[in-house]
Amino acid sequence: QVQLVESGGGLVQPGGSLRLSCAASGSIFAIYGMGWYRQAPGNRRELVATIFSESSTNYADSVKGRFTLSRDNAKNTVYLQMNSLKLEDTAVYYCSAYLASTARTTPSEYWGQGTQVTVSS
Repeated sequence: QVQLVESGGGLVQPGGSLRLSCAASGSIFAIYGMGWYRQAPGNRRELVATIFSESSTNYADSVKGRFTLSRDNAKNTVYLQMNSLKLEDTAVYYCSAYLASTARTTPSEYWGQGTQVTVSS
């Protein structure tokens, strides 16, 4: 079993900051990538940022320069530092991990339960 546990969501004013964390635990052989997606009411789930190695980080255009994704491999944890938050950043944020649970298992994508981020004045 693999679990992704997210934390750090909440209510913040425009221009404020939040830091999301996502820790992967359970039967993990190797994690090939982790990241964050978000889904606002009435919208499709969209990519926010993903990281596959220290030199391979991908951001949505809408968050470039404001959000920073980092990863602690020893803790199987990924962090999303969100600065200069805007009203349109309001959404449920989901953690994703692309990993193999054993040496013989084909890698699969796993999802967290989601954490609400609300930007409001």
